[in-house]
Amino acid sequence: MKQQVLKALANPPRIFYVPYYLAVLNFVVQFIVFIAIYVASLLFWNFEIQPLFFLISVIVVHMFLAVYSRTDPQIGQIVLARFQLLKRKIPRRLAA
Repeated sequence: MKQQVLKALANPPRIFYVPYYLAVLNFVVQFIVFIAIYVASLLFWNFEIQPLFFLISVIVVHMFLAVYSRTDPQIGQIVLARFQLLKRKIPRRLAA
């Protein structure tokens, strides 16, 4: 039983070598930025931005996260814990 628990903690779920939470967060942030810039370009500058540029940026950031998460595999859980502390409005000095 202990071995299964330790293995689950040591190897967090991954999507293409990036911890699950970071991969989803990357996609959500990139998608929101794409929608905001796309709508702004249509409203203010009257031209369309190619979605391919944002697809390339998603891949580049994902590769960066994959390299970084090799050195610190728990980074996804750290980020998730930080979000939970922010949600509960715990002061920054207690969050360590």
